Amino acid sequence: MLNQTKTLALLSVLSALMIFVSHALLGGTGGVVIGIAIAAMTNLGSWYFSDKIALAAYRAQPVSASEAPQLHAMVERLAQRARIPKPSVYIVPTPAANAFATGRDPHHAAVAVTQGLMNLLSTDELEGVIAHELSHVMNRDTLTQAVAATIAGAIAFLAQMAQFAMIFGGGSRDENGGNPLGLLVSVIVAPIAATVIQLGISRTREFAADAGAARLTGNPRALVSALQRLEQSARRMPMDGNPAFQPLLISGAGAKSWLGNLFSTHPSTQDRVANLLKVERELAA
Repeated sequence: MLNQTKTLALLSVLSALMIFVSHALLGGTGGVVIGIAIAAMTNLGSWYFSDKIALAAYRAQPVSASEAPQLHAMVERLAQRARIPKPSVYIVPTPAANAFATGRDPHHAAVAVTQGLMNLLSTDELEGVIAHELSHVMNRDTLTQAVAATIAGAIAFLAQMAQFAMIFGGGSRDENGGNPLGLLVSVIVAPIAATVIQLGISRTREFAADAGAARLTGNPRALVSALQRLEQSARRMPMDGNPAFQPLLISGAGAKSWLGNLFSTHPSTQDRVANLLKVERELAA
């Protein structure tokens, strides 16, 4: 519940920042309307095509129940516990160990695991990872992250357009009574702030998915072990792919310093383990 509240608060701040930037750069009510329209159009496209884009980006291949019977059985069993439709199952042909879930809703979801992940983890650890991904599907995190990413992208786009206007278009905004300070904040500060908020949402959803997986399997320690092994594996063989899709992965580049954490898509493994052990105590109680 706390993670959901934090996510809602961060999305609200991000949306408010979008409206502020639209107003500062485009002016008046019209600027706000245009900004909201940009966000709405980009969100719709990202929401509808997110599964196809992500799966194609990592060259994920669909596998049938006859090709991967244990994996399919695990996904089906956990989906039944989560009371969601069984997602489509994909394997990414890479020795790097990782996994992700995508799709616009539980009825159009997919879970993808890498070949390296299946070779690395034990059955219990793999179950913890699958449960983590299904928790993302249950919570519609793919939609939440798509909304956050597209609003942040729209803010960056508007700021870039403003920079070009300032360089090539002169000071027309100042001549019309625009606020130079607001323009400066919109061009320089707003894109950085939007990125920090977007990444904060990503980290919050990872904590929530870890907790959901622990409750789904009743075995938090298995996911703890999986995360620790994934961190060690990532140091030797990181997952290749578009950085824009890194928030989807179960294992990402977490940071140990406070400043580094602001620009990280994932919490540190240490923080995730601490969160899971807290859930374990709650389950025991």
